[in-house]
Amino acid sequence: MSLAGLFISAFIIALSGAMMPGPLLSTTIAESARRGWTAGPLLILGHAILELVLVIGLAAGLLSFIQKPLVTQVIALLGGAFLLYLGYGMSRQAAAGQIRLDAGEKARPAGLHPVLAGVLVSISNPYWSIWWATIGLGYLTIGLQQGWLGLAAFFSGHILADLAWYVLIAVLIAQGRRFFSQPVYNFILLACGIFLVGMGVFFIYRGLIA
Repeated sequence: MSLAGLFISAFIIALSGAMMPGPLLSTTIAESARRGWTAGPLLILGHAILELVLVIGLAAGLLSFIQKPLVTQVIALLGGAFLLYLGYGMSRQAAAGQIRLDAGEKARPAGLHPVLAGVLVSISNPYWSIWWATIGLGYLTIGLQQGWLGLAAFFSGHILADLAWYVLIAVLIAQGRRFFSQPVYNFILLACGIFLVGMGVFFIYRGLIA
């Protein structure tokens, strides 16, 4: 996969995950209503710091194992299966209108600085750990085949997707969310779900031919 392909696919997959209601979305909505739109990028800064530390740690550990075909094969198959699971579920729920943006509006405890909240909310989310143990590792193995440039392409695409989505949510909440309808949200989720299925097939294919 090219550097551009790594960046673009990492961006879309991260965007798909970011759009699903969860603890970080809940916190972004609550903090943006309380502090204004700047809460969005501050929360993602904390999220990004945590993930950068994780990526560097994983990459340092993976460098000695990346040449082992069995390791790459197992990671690719697990990541592909998880992508298929997420993509199918997201597409089905989006088509049925079962995923709502306002599902994340439950208030969360205030008082923490948004950067610290971004770290703590992310690390306390079980889905975050599962994602990095499967999809994240799969992307790291692909990215590291092109060295640190490949790793940078993956990580920058991943974080920019989070930043773009959560800043958009923060601005919409601060402005009363007048410009973003539920049908538009459903359509984007459906498209992202289909993309996840495609990437799942790609991961599994790489695992089978490794």
